[in-house]
Amino acid sequence: MLQSKMIQNTPLDQIDVSDETFSVNFMPDLGMLRSSIKEIGLIEPVVLKKKSQGYQIVCGFRRVWLTLESGIPTIDARVFGEKEVDDIRLFSISLHENATSRGFNTVETALALDKLVHHFQIPPSSVIDTFLPLFSLETNEKILNTYLSLARMEEDVKRFVVQEKVSRSNIRRFSSLTSEDRTAVLSLVSSLRLGENSLRETLTLLEEISPREQQTIREIIDRPEIQTILSHDEFTPSQRTERVKKVLMNLRYPRMHRLEETFDEKRKAFHLPAGLSVHHHPYFEGRGLRMELHVESIEKLRSFIASLSALVEKKEFKEMLIDINVAKQTETDVAGTLKKPCSGTF
Repeated sequence: MLQSKMIQNTPLDQIDVSDETFSVNFMPDLGMLRSSIKEIGLIEPVVLKKKSQGYQIVCGFRRVWLTLESGIPTIDARVFGEKEVDDIRLFSISLHENATSRGFNTVETALALDKLVHHFQIPPSSVIDTFLPLFSLETNEKILNTYLSLARMEEDVKRFVVQEKVSRSNIRRFSSLTSEDRTAVLSLVSSLRLGENSLRETLTLLEEISPREQQTIREIIDRPEIQTILSHDEFTPSQRTERVKKVLMNLRYPRMHRLEETFDEKRKAFHLPAGLSVHHHPYFEGRGLRMELHVESIEKLRSFIASLSALVEKKEFKEMLIDINVAKQTETDVAGTLKKPCSGTF
């Protein structure tokens, strides 16, 4: 159908570039196409639809933009008549043409599906069966709803999704937030430069802290202890990340935070020499304590042995052992939550 249309040279000043009925462009990468047009000219004609005054673009928005940019007055085009083909069919032609030529980023996929459902009024069930395979997506309602929610998000969030290649599961987490909360989260994660798994953990922690603290996620992120970390220019992104993680973990698991504080206070009272240290198991899930020592000489080892002999007589050390065993019994649920499978770090 498309190839049978004759190619005609069309004046660019008659093309309405503001009419985006068939456009799903978002953050287009024009570099390679610009170089190609400059080097050898336009290879594939654009597709236009005649309207009462001038033309609207069906396929080739980027080619039209760059041809205008180059100062060339006309462009080769295949033109459909105003009443020749309905808009749904033309949009389908546009999607297939782009799918086979350049592909779509995540947001462009979302915009296309949103237009199919809300602009062209195609039933969601038909979109799922007919169009999701075009985007190499599983044919189910959950996938469609994920992309429809992304299409309605703020422009900054969409840019973040494209730039960071955010997963569908994290897009769904973003969609569950209010607009204000999404904006606050975006400001936070952009400063921390989180990876995919770290982003998931951050969003999960914020969602769990919010009802516990009876605060919105924006209010949690605006807390002084978090904003102070973000305002320190001398911190690297990884240093900010570790500090923010600690704040969020303390808010999410306040009992764990109190155990940590108590443990640190008693450990300081030991006055251990450099090279000798006492630690608890991660998340207090193990019984007993872990001793670490760094030995450089026999004399240093003898000194450590003397320090350990004195340590076992200290009241604070005996209390710490009792605290650790109690913590093992009471923090099992916390440890189980924190140790869920995750291939990344915060």
